[in-house]
Amino acid sequence: MAAKTVNVALIGTKFMGKAHSNAYLKVAKFFDVEPQPVMKAICGRHADETAEFAKRFGWESYESDWHNICSRKDIDVVDIATPGGLHHDMAIAAAKAGKHVFCEKPLTFSMKDARDMLAAVRQAGVVHMVNFNYRVVPAIALAKQMIAAGELGEVRHFRATYLQDWLTDPKFPMNWRLRKDAAGSGSNGDLNAHHVDMARFLVGEIDEVVGMKKTFIAERPAEGRSAGLTATAGEGTEKVTVDDATLFLAKFANGAFGSFEATRMAPGRKNYNRFEINCSKGSLVFNFEEMNVLQHYNCADPPGRQGFKQIMATEGVHPYAGNWWPPGHVLGYEHTFVHAVYELMKAIGKSAPGSAGGSIMADFRDGAQCVAVLDAVEHSIDEGKWARVEKIN
Repeated sequence: MAAKTVNVALIGTKFMGKAHSNAYLKVAKFFDVEPQPVMKAICGRHADETAEFAKRFGWESYESDWHNICSRKDIDVVDIATPGGLHHDMAIAAAKAGKHVFCEKPLTFSMKDARDMLAAVRQAGVVHMVNFNYRVVPAIALAKQMIAAGELGEVRHFRATYLQDWLTDPKFPMNWRLRKDAAGSGSNGDLNAHHVDMARFLVGEIDEVVGMKKTFIAERPAEGRSAGLTATAGEGTEKVTVDDATLFLAKFANGAFGSFEATRMAPGRKNYNRFEINCSKGSLVFNFEEMNVLQHYNCADPPGRQGFKQIMATEGVHPYAGNWWPPGHVLGYEHTFVHAVYELMKAIGKSAPGSAGGSIMADFRDGAQCVAVLDAVEHSIDEGKWARVEKIN
C-alpha cells in the first residue's frame, strides 16, 4: 500500500525556495492528492536566516548543510531550488540515498553532468522531475491538448520571445545569474531553457540550431547581497561572464521551423514570455503576462468571421483551473508551482520508477534533452554554423 504522506526536504530559501514552499503549503488544500507532502526540512547556507524561513513557511526543521538533507532517513523527497551550478552533486547524492528528486530548471549546464544525473536517478529507481512550471499553466496545458488532438493540423512554425528588463541599468550589481560558474549561461539557460522545453512539449524534438549571443554590459558593480532578481552593491566591480541576450533558429524533427529570442535588456518588459504556433489549420498565441488567456485562430471559421479568439482558460473544464476559483477569477504565477507539486505527488503515488510517472511535467530525460539543445546553441555560436542536437535516450 502506498504511503499517505511523504516527507519533503527543500534546498534553497530565496526566490524559488519561497515559490516551492508556498506550493507545498497549498497543494493538499486545493487538490485531492495522495500522498500528501509533509514539510519536514528546509536547507539554506545561513543558519539564522534558514531558521527564520522555516518558522515563516512552516518547515518542521532546518539544516545549513545540504549533505545532511540527503543522509537523513526521515526524508523521502529532495527538492533542489538552488542555482544550477549546485544541481549535479545534490541530485546525485539524493538519488543514491534513495530519495525522489524534484529539481529546478535548467537541470544542469553540461552534457556530461546531465548524463550523470539521468543515470543516477534511473539506477536508483526514484521518481525524478524538473520544474518547467510553464507546462502546467492551464492555458498552455490546453494548447497541448488542442495540438495533440489534431485541432491545429500540421505544426509549421514555433516563434518564441522571452523579454525581461531587470539588467538594463549598468549600475545594477552582480548576482549569481551573471556568473558562468553559478548560472552556466545568461539569458540562454535562464530564459530560453523555458522555451526550449515548451517547444519540445508542444511541437516535438529539435534537430538543428544556429544562434548568436551578446553581452551588452561587460562589467558591473560588485555584489553585496542578492536575492531573486534584486541585488545591492559591494565594493569595486566584477566582470559579467554570461550573455545578456541570445537568439537562435531551430529545425524540428517534424519539419517545423523555430525561432527563439531571450534577453534581459528589453526596457518595459518584465516577464514577456510569449510564443506563437502557426499550423495548417490555425494558430495559437500565449503570453505569460496574460497567463490566463490563450488566443486561437481557426482557419475553418467562415469568411467575415475570421480572427483570433480569446480563450479565458479559467473554466472548470480547463486543466487544473477547476480546483481553484469560479470562471474569470484568474490564477497567478504561484499557482503553477502548486500544479507542479501536485504532479510530483501523483507521480510518487503511482510509484513509477525512473520517470515522472507519466506526468505532464518534465523528467530528467526531458531536462537533459533541453541541456542538449542549449549546448548545441553554444556550439553553433562558437563555430559560426548550424549545429546538430544530441539525442538523449
